Amino acid sequence: MQLDLARAFYLQAKNTQALVIIESLVKGKEAPARARMLHARLLFQSGDIEEAIREYRWAIESDASIQDPELAMRLGIGADGESSEIVEGKVRAAWEDDSGPVEKEIERPAIEFKDVGGMESVKEEIRMKIIHPLTHADLYKAYGKSIGGGILMYGPPGCGKTYLARATAGEIKAGFLAVGINDVLEMWIGSSERNLHELFEHARQHKPCVLFFDEVDALGASRSDMRQHAGRQLINQFLAELDGVKSSNEGVLVLAATNAPWHLDSAFRRPGRFDRILFIPPPDAEARASILRLLCRGKPVNEIDYDHLGRKTENFSGADLKGVIDVAIEKKLREAMREGLPQPLTTKDLVNAAAILKPTTKEWFATARNYALYSNQGGIYDDILHYLKLK
Repeated sequence: MQLDLARAFYLQAKNTQALVIIESLVKGKEAPARARMLHARLLFQSGDIEEAIREYRWAIESDASIQDPELAMRLGIGADGESSEIVEGKVRAAWEDDSGPVEKEIERPAIEFKDVGGMESVKEEIRMKIIHPLTHADLYKAYGKSIGGGILMYGPPGCGKTYLARATAGEIKAGFLAVGINDVLEMWIGSSERNLHELFEHARQHKPCVLFFDEVDALGASRSDMRQHAGRQLINQFLAELDGVKSSNEGVLVLAATNAPWHLDSAFRRPGRFDRILFIPPPDAEARASILRLLCRGKPVNEIDYDHLGRKTENFSGADLKGVIDVAIEKKLREAMREGLPQPLTTKDLVNAAAILKPTTKEWFATARNYALYSNQGGIYDDILHYLKLK
């Protein structure tokens, strides 16, 4: 009964609850083999590789019929029962890795800067760093300025960093390659570094290409905070790729976004890497009005006063404004189903929806304010202080 309950928790991804139950079942040497196998899976997911290997072996010694080839492979246990080397809690593969190159599709975004509401100063920075070097290549070449480089965007979540990166690629008719942490990180030693290198190579082969890293702090966290050597190796690889140590990055435009720039290793801010660090604040009233116009495009509306709505949605991010539209539409759909007659959205509908929702940016600024006031070496967070009118 307890094993079934633990398995149910495991299938629902409630690993903490599953572990509490399963650990009480595997205390004795006579623990059921299936309980030990489930324990091995839970240990593997929690990162305790050595203990997971031990539990897996005990399980199959008790009952060979419950072998799990996929789990054994992930634990680095070969057919002969030998384990791969464990290095700093990760498995170093015991076999030669014959995986092919990264097969990630290059996007061709249709959106451009005109589709991005507000953020004019940020757009101008991107034009100077990324767009003008391509459209005025001869002029930049005369000054010895290379085509490429990196821009790091930071700010509250939902303020359009990803959308702006995609619009940048659309503005210059370049390829767009979005990279998430799942595209890079693997448990095998060396595999994450290889994945990162292949993604850069993929971008180099399809230049001009915008290579966009979302949540870049997950890949480039401060090395001083790391205990494991493997994490430092990944950061060193990232820095080497940005520098173009073995391959030229000419025509590869690297954009990255983070909600927590204070967790990013300071080496990324060196000139030639992410040498432009742009604060992406919540949209101002004019930008909020522009975003709402874009979001309402193609929807049934009735003479909406967007400027009034812009003033009524102070501190709202772009994602928050989308939430306002969604809430207003849901209310209209309920009315239409009740009355049998659909009605267009009005200014009042959107004002009422905005009153229900709260801006999500305030929590981020509460944290950012402390970093800007007390950990602002070199003035890197001065933009936050200016925005909060503290400087």
